[in-house]
Amino acid sequence: MPLVTSKEMFKKAYEGGYAIGAFNVNNMEIIQGITEAAKEQQAPLILQVSSGARKYANHTYLIKLVEAAIIETDLPICLHLDHGDTFELCKSCIDGGFTSVMIDGSHHPYEENVALTKKVVEYAHDHGVVVEGELGRLEGVEDDVKVAAGEGSYTDPEQVQDFVSRTGVDSLAIAIGTSHGAYKFKPGTKPQLRFDILEEVEKRLPGFPIVLHGASSVIPEFVEMINTYGGKMPDAIGVPEDMLRKAASMAVCKINIDSDLRLAMTGTIRKYFAEHPDHFDPRQYLKPARQAIKDMVAHKIVDVLGCNGKA
Repeated sequence: MPLVTSKEMFKKAYEGGYAIGAFNVNNMEIIQGITEAAKEQQAPLILQVSSGARKYANHTYLIKLVEAAIIETDLPICLHLDHGDTFELCKSCIDGGFTSVMIDGSHHPYEENVALTKKVVEYAHDHGVVVEGELGRLEGVEDDVKVAAGEGSYTDPEQVQDFVSRTGVDSLAIAIGTSHGAYKFKPGTKPQLRFDILEEVEKRLPGFPIVLHGASSVIPEFVEMINTYGGKMPDAIGVPEDMLRKAASMAVCKINIDSDLRLAMTGTIRKYFAEHPDHFDPRQYLKPARQAIKDMVAHKIVDVLGCNGKA
């Protein structure tokens, strides 16, 4: 089975009231853990690569690792560029075999965002690739995406119809209270997503797939593991999983997960070294890290996204 776009995935997800997991990948073990979980759960899958991951792992290596995952799993897998910020980067990924790209023009004034997004859409559609755009800005830090506290902004529902019709995007990332990174809500506060905005967007764009970025739940066991074995992560509150389930039952067809993968891998490796300080074989400490990612992704697929058995 070749790489696929997300078009059919999203159509089925919208109609079925579930979401597809979009998991950020950086190396072989992360790809293996994610895809092994998806194979066991028979779930469709989006593997996404940030600009930073592409620089780190090399475009060709990532493409070949994903191709290997398709051979091993025979699952419908979409390869997506996460947070592309220039036409040139999107074009390079399209030309290099990606089946989906995100052009994030949310840091530009509205009209510039429209113009940039439309330019990417025209090129992508000519090459059979789908495009995700963004309206609104999420706070937080993830690779090259850095938005300081107070500089984020919710999506304005009154703009969504104009944006989608003028750009031709295939899906739209909106800002309703999630944020990038591990520190999404202050300790002592009640996490809250703006479902009123999501509902209004859904009314204005019936049947159109919506995307949530910054949707890791910052699973406490991995934060505790990191802190127990030498880390210094302050209290972190992620997006409650019941809120993600609610979003998946509405117009949200794609939910991005990155921080939970990093925390699972880092916490497990820290624990391994604390218990085996004399070990130095990467296979020894990466094997349990890969298993931790697999277990966490399986939980997300079944208990949060609801896309198990939908491949």
